[in-house]
Amino acid sequence: MNSYFGKYGGQFVPETVMSALIELEKAYKKIVPTKKFQRELKELLSTYVGRPSPMYHAKRLSEHFGHNIYLKREDLNHTGAHKINNSIAQALLAKYMGKTKVLAETGAGQHGLATATAAALLGLECDVYMGAVDAARQALNVHKIELLGARVVRVEDGLKTLKEATTAAIQAWVNEIESRFYVIGSAVGPHPYPKIVRDFQSVIGKEAKAQLKKLSIKPDIVVACVGGGSNAIGIFSGFLDDKSVELIGVEAAGLGLETPYHAGTMSKGRDGIIHGMKTLVLQDENGCISPVHSISAGLDYPGVGPQHSHLKDIGRAKYEAVTDDECIEALKLLSRLEGIIPAIESSHALGLLPRLCKGLKKRSNIVVNVSGRGDKDMDTVMNYKKGTIYG
Repeated sequence: MNSYFGKYGGQFVPETVMSALIELEKAYKKIVPTKKFQRELKELLSTYVGRPSPMYHAKRLSEHFGHNIYLKREDLNHTGAHKINNSIAQALLAKYMGKTKVLAETGAGQHGLATATAAALLGLECDVYMGAVDAARQALNVHKIELLGARVVRVEDGLKTLKEATTAAIQAWVNEIESRFYVIGSAVGPHPYPKIVRDFQSVIGKEAKAQLKKLSIKPDIVVACVGGGSNAIGIFSGFLDDKSVELIGVEAAGLGLETPYHAGTMSKGRDGIIHGMKTLVLQDENGCISPVHSISAGLDYPGVGPQHSHLKDIGRAKYEAVTDDECIEALKLLSRLEGIIPAIESSHALGLLPRLCKGLKKRSNIVVNVSGRGDKDMDTVMNYKKGTIYG
């Protein structure tokens, strides 16, 4: 398994972590391809997660924009987001490896919830690391995680958001590396995590491609939100080989890319090292990681998965940014036209549609990955005020 995507990726970790990464890569190669593991995972994805998730033709939204809009409904998965695809697979791998405890970092709480759910199902102990600011604005998911029997560790360092939660989770993993399994939630971190997460999330892209083919629909554009980038790389993976399909990732512009209050890593980042990987990183002139802002607790990350950095570098995918305001307007529009309340993260992808559709010369088939549902975001949406600074 090559540890790089072009010039991005690698393993920038202390020696204490290398043994665990080597163990993980060996176990992944040995266990995951087996008929027994694949059979058990397929059964869980079908009867427990509820896959396949539907491909829905949003007719009223299509009429509104003058293009054919299709929604990949990851919001209908058990636990309400795409995160369960990866969490349940990694937790199952942990059990096969003989690990007794899993830990996870989480921003919006969806990965923490998915990991706590998988741990409960498979009889594993679980700790979820969450920034204190994120824990406060995602209180519903915190309560769910604790109800499932997991322990929520609130991180009080720095901006108290996803970056700090990830750092704390890595530190805890190093302290008990023999018995613990770190379930990384996005396509980030040291090799082999970005490839493992991509592979477990690729079910989205495989399904989407097959569903569109069954409908005799040739997609022109696939759109997904990007924080670390797991839902995006999951759906992109089904279309990477088809150069006629345009791939667009949408990151968080916060209060605007022209302000300091954004999480526009792809727009404003430079090559750097974060959480064990070389990738695009938001940083100041001295190379220190910059603070980030977004209304979305799941997108306020100053790095991005290395494969996304590579896809941008080679021009296979492009990356746009959507503001908090545009996100909230998109969330309200989908709710009112289709009766679907999307997560704030997914609403960034939907928030690109007004700009995107306006610039298209012909009627196009556009697929948007609705990565999660908005139950967790109701307080944020109801209390939203333009210009609010989060984190």
